[in-house]
Amino acid sequence: MIDDRLAGLVHATVADDAAARARHQRFLVSRLATGAVMMAALPPYLLWRGVPSGVEVLTIASLLLPVFAAVLLVRTGSLWLAHAVSAAGLTGVVVALASITGGTASPAAVWLVAIPVEALVSGSLRATVAAAAMAILGVLAVVGLGAVAGALPVMDISAGLALPAFAITAIGHVAAQVLEHLRNEGAWRARLRDNEARDRLLLSAIDDLVTWHDRNGRVLEASVSATRLLGSAPARLCGHGLLERVHVADRPAFLKAVSDVAATGRPATLPLRLHVEAGAGRTDGARLIHAEMRAHRILHGSHDAALAVVAVTRDMTEHHRHAEELERARAEAERADAIKGRFLANVTHELRTPLNAIIGFSEVLAGEGALSLGPDQARDYAGIIGASGHHLLGVVNTLLDMSRIQSGNFDYAPETFDIASLLRSCCDLMRLKAEAAGLTLAVSASGPVEITADPGACRQILINLISNAVKFTPRGGRVDLSLRGGIDGLDIVVADTGLGIGAEDLPRLGTPFFQAGAGGYKRPHEGTGLGLSVVQGLVGLHGGAVLIESAPQAGTVVTVTLPRLCRTPASEGSPAPIRTAVRGAPPPRRVVRLPLGLFDAEPGPESAPSGSVLRRTG
Repeated sequence: MIDDRLAGLVHATVADDAAARARHQRFLVSRLATGAVMMAALPPYLLWRGVPSGVEVLTIASLLLPVFAAVLLVRTGSLWLAHAVSAAGLTGVVVALASITGGTASPAAVWLVAIPVEALVSGSLRATVAAAAMAILGVLAVVGLGAVAGALPVMDISAGLALPAFAITAIGHVAAQVLEHLRNEGAWRARLRDNEARDRLLLSAIDDLVTWHDRNGRVLEASVSATRLLGSAPARLCGHGLLERVHVADRPAFLKAVSDVAATGRPATLPLRLHVEAGAGRTDGARLIHAEMRAHRILHGSHDAALAVVAVTRDMTEHHRHAEELERARAEAERADAIKGRFLANVTHELRTPLNAIIGFSEVLAGEGALSLGPDQARDYAGIIGASGHHLLGVVNTLLDMSRIQSGNFDYAPETFDIASLLRSCCDLMRLKAEAAGLTLAVSASGPVEITADPGACRQILINLISNAVKFTPRGGRVDLSLRGGIDGLDIVVADTGLGIGAEDLPRLGTPFFQAGAGGYKRPHEGTGLGLSVVQGLVGLHGGAVLIESAPQAGTVVTVTLPRLCRTPASEGSPAPIRTAVRGAPPPRRVVRLPLGLFDAEPGPESAPSGSVLRRTG
């Protein structure tokens, strides 16, 4: 109840400052208590003394000044002015008592020491200066009155009794002031500790890292979130500990941002990459995360240059990952759109040409001009129509095969068979086409070689590879087929002496509807550009891989590696990886990093094969 009444008396200018409000309340309590005691003691004193003398009137008036000082504080909120008025009242009381109890030798003069001490406890410099000035004036007044001591009445009080009484009273007054000050300061510090504990509890509940920096970027303090974000204790981030965890390329920007915020006061937002220790316990296992730091200046004055900037660092790895996924999705959509455009151009060309032949020659055979055609000419026209129809059927079948592979609906039925026999049968099937093109088709596969795979898929792989080799090999060239045992399984090798593929086209091999060296409708060879894509998809069903080595005018070697045991689809709809190599290129040199520099070493067993530069596509 008393605290509520005092809170109502405190001036509005200090209502929001807990420390200043406590000092005002302490002043009001002491002065109002002094006034209450004086009011209670004044009537009995007047009954005992009768009509007061001039000195006694001065003393009573001085005792009323502390009450007036309390009223002045309530009205103005000026603590130093209220202390000055109260000090003047106390000085008047001491001077009055000293004047009637012995002047400079009076025990009452001890009270003059208590006047500035009491003001000092208030914590106000101006109040202390004003009280000290009043005490000095009081000393001068006591000295002056001592010169006329004979003209003033002296109370009959023994000095041996008066000195202890006045000293004990002065000590008690000052002790009461100090105890009240300590009680209020203790309560204020307890509230401050509670606020700090609450703030730390709040910081520990959030995942963002909060750090306090000086103007040079050094960390003065870090929140406990450092353990969750970086896997490091907060104390290890102090000094340059956080800077050491910032990616080396981001450190200049980090230091500049902190320095600019401390100098200008404008907040800054900065993306960072931070190294994470194993103790972070991240579910994604990342050791380098993307973060965003927002820095603010927290001290506008220049009297404390140590504490300048507070920064809040948030983990943005997931957001960055989503942004990358969106970018990949956008690139994939653009790629799909480009593939669609290329598909329409290629398929339109592949369908329109044979359809024009079928329609044109069928109209000739069905029209009046058919009567004038000879048997040989009509047979030629019918053959052209049949070849065009077969071409259309092949295009449609290729598109259907590609669709079934990508959708995971390909009829995959592995069984154990002799792949050497399959290789020879495919070679016999394509021999007439090779001989018509003036090519030599040779097979190197002795004895039965068993493999567990899908025979139909393997047949289609071989047909597509042999057909491509025959198509792109000029007359007089050669196509060789062979089998060899590999480390990872069985290698099927199709090598030709054809035109070859340029280094700029090698990375794009396997892309649907892509044809090396072809541009628009001006293509030297027919085809949809899906043959190698179908091979890639079928090899992927078996869990195999493809290696293509080629160079312009140096021919092409395609090596398909299949596991010897393929019982279940390895990854439905996932194409096989394609590695490419430039034939005839110098071997790459390994770089060995030693303490004194970089030295080139000769290619070792782990280097690429001699005469090739490996790439990876698909």
